[in-house]
Amino acid sequence: MTTGSEGAAGPEPIRLRTSSDLKRARIDRVLVGLLPQLSRTHIKELIDGGHVQLNGASIRRAGDLIEGECEFVVTLAPRRNLRIEPGDPSALTVLHEDEALIVIDKPPGMLAHPTESARGNSVAELAALRFGALPALQGDDRPGVVHRLDAGTSGVMVLARTRDAFVALMQQFRARTVEKTYNALSYGEPRFETGWIDAPITRDPRDSGRMALAAPGEGREARTFYRVLERFTGLALLEAQPKTGRTHQIRVHLTSIGMPLVGDKLYRRKGGHSIQLPRTAPIPARQCLHARAITLEHPTSGARVTYEAPLAADFAAMLEWLRSGAL
Repeated sequence: MTTGSEGAAGPEPIRLRTSSDLKRARIDRVLVGLLPQLSRTHIKELIDGGHVQLNGASIRRAGDLIEGECEFVVTLAPRRNLRIEPGDPSALTVLHEDEALIVIDKPPGMLAHPTESARGNSVAELAALRFGALPALQGDDRPGVVHRLDAGTSGVMVLARTRDAFVALMQQFRARTVEKTYNALSYGEPRFETGWIDAPITRDPRDSGRMALAAPGEGREARTFYRVLERFTGLALLEAQPKTGRTHQIRVHLTSIGMPLVGDKLYRRKGGHSIQLPRTAPIPARQCLHARAITLEHPTSGARVTYEAPLAADFAAMLEWLRSGAL
């Protein structure tokens, strides 16, 4: 891959080649792999705007399939579809607040920090509006953020209020002394009441937006403990405790043993299970994963403290429906 510098006439086109052994693959997914600094949304905007050529011809369909060696010419253009939505700081539900840290109950659908395609309503931005300047040791766009939850995951999230607190909390996360407990509603009927999943995780080579189990000797260490809290027909309410902090860890690990999360459109394959929930079921429009509690050493007092968040309304409604015997 070669890139050019930007001059008075605008950015120089980027020329990219695929490998000769490429099998039928979507154009947008191929470009995400070749240009990892760009999001798929950004790449689609470039394609839609006529800024991408394939073998000398302009393309307009991100989903077209290609095979074998191909040449792309990509011209970077200003973003036109960047959504900026000034948020309301009151959207953050505060569970605890003191001079060192802030603990919130993140609602499902809220990003932990802004991305290229979404700004204004992330935890980091709303917290800065509500609490003022927060330390940003992990990037200017992530004030206060020492750990993340997936956008679709609800529950307890801790923010640092001072630089010293930020450093102390990060040290605990790196040392794996922070205990995190999640509730998860999964498909499948676990054979045992408890279990360990010890399997390294890496980015899915076929889709950069997904994670996957790594081949032996590859990927990053990942371990998850789970236990069954409640059983339903073809479903189980689980308590999951990740002992490492990999992206999508619980979702990938549970899917790998045949227990994908209810509502998880990214990891659950259609027809992958015999149980089919009726249309009347109040299935959440996101994965049924809730960060219920977090236990850590308070950065100021040194005391071991636990913060908990009540189950989100959509998750609770799904459980209520199951417990009513409607299934």
